[in-house]
Amino acid sequence: MSRISILVKRPKRTLGALAAVLAAVGIAVGSGANFTATTSNPSNTFSAGSLSMSNSKDNAAILTASNLKPGDTTTGTVDIQNTGNLTGTFSLSRSALTDSDSVNPMSQKLDLTVKDCGNFSAGTPTCDVGDPVKYTGTLAAMTSSVALGSYAASDKHRYEFTVVFNSSAGNPYQGDSSTATFQWDAVS
Repeated sequence: MSRISILVKRPKRTLGALAAVLAAVGIAVGSGANFTATTSNPSNTFSAGSLSMSNSKDNAAILTASNLKPGDTTTGTVDIQNTGNLTGTFSLSRSALTDSDSVNPMSQKLDLTVKDCGNFSAGTPTCDVGDPVKYTGTLAAMTSSVALGSYAASDKHRYEFTVVFNSSAGNPYQGDSSTATFQWDAVS
């Protein structure tokens, strides 16, 4: 018997060919299997508001009176407006009080009333008997800030200041004087 042998030859696989096949499979799997979506919100802008005020008698006296005698009254008005674009809490304070006579300070005999005549934007407001009183007491006793409330942007209030030289002031007050500064503040 004779024998016949058949030799089957297997191709050699190289390492480089195997790497190329694996890379191709990875690309095929990675590129076709994902869904994506994107959205954005550009141009987000932020700006600060402002809080400012106008004073119809800025850097000037609201009221002055000379040659007062006990029982005399003097009145003055001032308009305060929120000219910013933010709402603010407004207040009034008295500072820089100076009396010519330290033994008999006239400021202790000056009875002060401050009324809010109301919010107005045009025209002339009237100061009436029923308007809310924001401060009443002597000029000397006004030692802390007086709350005026919240002003929205453009709110404008007229305030009436009335001073009465107390009728109990006697001869020791002759020729005396008092000066004071009124300051308006706002915070937001």
